[in-house]
Formats: sequence, structure tokens, C-alpha cells
Amino acid sequence: MRTAVVFAYHNVGVRCLKVLLSQGVHISLVVTHEDDPNEKIWFASVKAVCSEYGVPCITPADPNVPEIEQQIKNLAPDFIFSFYYRHMLKEPILSSAMRAAFNMHGSLLPKYRGRVPVNWAIIHGETETGATLHVMNLLPDNGPIAAQQAVPILLDDTAADVFQKVTVAAEMCLSAVLPDLLEGIAQLRPQDLTQGAYFGRRTAEDGRIDWQQSALQIHNLTRAVTRPFPGAFAETEAGKLVLWRTQLRDQLEHAEQRGKLVYQNGEHRLYPLGGGCLQVVEAELNESALPHIDVMLATVAKK
Repeated sequence: MRTAVVFAYHNVGVRCLKVLLSQGVHISLVVTHEDDPNEKIWFASVKAVCSEYGVPCITPADPNVPEIEQQIKNLAPDFIFSFYYRHMLKEPILSSAMRAAFNMHGSLLPKYRGRVPVNWAIIHGETETGATLHVMNLLPDNGPIAAQQAVPILLDDTAADVFQKVTVAAEMCLSAVLPDLLEGIAQLRPQDLTQGAYFGRRTAEDGRIDWQQSALQIHNLTRAVTRPFPGAFAETEAGKLVLWRTQLRDQLEHAEQRGKLVYQNGEHRLYPLGGGCLQVVEAELNESALPHIDVMLATVAKK
């Protein structure tokens, strides 16, 4: 029986942990996070799965400390897996794996290495993304690829929609390759890092709308940062506007409407300075439902 130490969090952590359990991998230890009381927790609990299955589980603030490193070294696992765990693992932990260490990443590597890859893919208007299982080393998301699974991104998909797909893609990806990994016959291929880039974490401020952008760009931002994230926002003459849901409308020129949010024919239409038109399906103005008024858009660019 093959053994593993698993670092896991979030929905991908839950589903991939269950894949290992279902395929008979003995999990010696799971390392996860305590939930942050300042974060909106909208995802499943790795800690709860460990309790259900009787798997040893710890929640250190930092796993890269001598006592945790020694604990994992003593377990001498065949594999180390990281499934949406939020800390980089350093050499003493990675070298404890007798066979190999693997990470599950939420993009089609080498695209969107780094943080929040689903959100970045939507912001950049990608029409597909997926999950990639790759070898872990000391640099983020650049090890050889063991398996990938693609999923589509539809025009109005939100980050939550796409993340659900990526969670399934991760489960499929791991399920398909795990037998070969356990037998030591999985084929690995190096990444061509010139075909992608590294992206950093995002904050609420990164949801600030730049009205100089096109309707399509603003639509992509809106669906990338809508609930459960803080939302796309901007200051206007009438106060703070937050967009939660939009749809693209005709791309004809509306020069006289540029820079306005207009209420017409029972709906709000938004005409950014960058061109195009959006129907505002759901939005707030000053933390209340958007009233039936016209609003001039402030030309405050994203910082």
C-alpha cells in the first residue's frame, strides 16, 4: 500500500483527498489551515473530511518549521500531495517524499502560474481553463506535468461557476493518473514556461473599474470578482457603484451615452468610455439596490 502526506484546503483539497482515499492510498497525515475568521468561508472543509474518515490532521500556522519537517520525515511517505494548500513547501518537506511530491494547480499550466488562477483567467477573457497535476519543486508551479484536464469558460460564467468546473477537473485529473503514479509509470512532460506567466494575489482594491476599458473587459472583471468575492466597483457622481452581474449587449457606437449608466426601457444600460454596452443585471449604489436613475460615471482609473 502506498502512503502519502497531504497538504490540502478548499473544495479542490476535499475532492482530491477523497480520490486518494477511494483508490486505497494510506494517508499518514493531512496538513490543512484553520479558517480565517476575516474570510468568507464558502467552501468545504478538509478538516471535517479528516474527522469523518479518521485521518490524522494538523493545522500549523506554518508547516515549514523543524518539528513539522521532522514529523513528516519520520513518516517517510511515498508521496506528498498539495491540493490548494496556501503555503509553499520548502525543501525539507519536499525531500521527505520517497517517490515524488505533486501539486494540483487550477489552470492549464504553464498559463496562470501563481495565485487565484481562475479569477485571472476570467479577467483575461480565456475561453477555457482546467486543472494540472505537476511535480512540486522550490519554484511555484513550474515542475513537470503529470496530467491535465480542461474545462470551458462560458461568456457569462462567474469565478464561482468556473471554480466548480475546476474542482471537478482536478478530481478527474487525479483519478485518471493516480494508478500510474502509484505504479511508477506515469509519463511526465516539462513545462514550456514561455507559454505562460506568473500572477500574484488579488485584493478587494483590484476590483476597481476603469471606465476607459471596453464593455467586454468590464464584464470580465465583474464576473471574475462577483460573489463570493468583494465585487467590481467604482465611485460615481451618485456614490459607490458595485456591479455584481452584467451581460454584454450590442457593440454599436453610442457616442452620446459614453460615460453614463442609463435607465431605459425598464433596465440599466452601462456605456463605458472604452466602448460597447452592458446590461446591468444586478448592482448596488451606496450599498442599496440600484435606483431607477441615470448616473454619470467618474473617470477613476484602476490603481
